[in-house]
Amino acid sequence: MKQPLHPTVLRANIYRVLDRILKTGEPQEIVREGRRLVIAPVPDRHLDLGKLPKREALACSPDDLVETSWEDAWNPD
Repeated sequence: MKQPLHPTVLRANIYRVLDRILKTGEPQEIVREGRRLVIAPVPDRHLDLGKLPKREALACSPDDLVETSWEDAWNPD
């Protein structure tokens, strides 16, 4: 993270600071009255499901699930 900025410096350079944050993705710390604030980019919520790794979700074939009977194990009480 870059050196913390005072609000006066931020105000004088707000667009430059925001453009740098968006370009680099690196948050910027601001110090006001002894307290710290951070301006940081928010990750895109768009998720490309095609980029997810393929995983085996079942330990059996889907046909085995269709043919499974739970009548002996199910107890409504």
